[in-house]
Amino acid sequence: MISILDSNYLYFPAVENTHESGILALGGDLSANRLILAYKSGIFPWFEDGEPITWWSPSMRMVLEPHEVHISKSMRNVLKKEQFTVTFNTCFADVISNCQNAKRDGQLGTWITDDMIEAYCNLNRLGLAQSVEVWQDGELVGGLYGVDMKPVFCGESMFSFVPNASKVAFIYLCEYLQKKKYSLLDCQVYNDHLSSLGAYEIPREVFMEYLPKK
Repeated sequence: MISILDSNYLYFPAVENTHESGILALGGDLSANRLILAYKSGIFPWFEDGEPITWWSPSMRMVLEPHEVHISKSMRNVLKKEQFTVTFNTCFADVISNCQNAKRDGQLGTWITDDMIEAYCNLNRLGLAQSVEVWQDGELVGGLYGVDMKPVFCGESMFSFVPNASKVAFIYLCEYLQKKKYSLLDCQVYNDHLSSLGAYEIPREVFMEYLPKK
């Protein structure tokens, strides 16, 4: 059964109550406190403009242990050429805005609404949302952002204006997470692109064991 949240009360139902679609609840708000509670509870928001806030906790979770990132031979060659410069958390708002505007196959709109941008920029100001930026010739050409719930980093979205830029951001993120002793990179739901980089699915109950204790 899908629950309806009251924005006046800060809570989520137990993830075991998630509908088979992966949807746990509708409504609530995108306040920092609710978002933090969501990520600590294995829940994330995902909805399009004009739809109610929709909270998900799918039965299978796409994840990657940072040291298991797959770097193909062609990508190793790209990295060796040093055609990109990578920074961390220098222009979060630009990264999330570019993710909002990125064109994606089979997707007519975007789930990164203006309210979502405001909410995650707020998390960034609180030090809980981070970005990776990829530059070429002084211009921002790719990047990603996510929510920091150490020992789990919850990846949200990425963009690329030139070939391989988002892959470079992902690889650098994994190297950073490995260095900082993170256990897991949460990629949320399956897609072929993430699979090619080494991500795989695990049951929700296994994923929950990695999350920080409340």
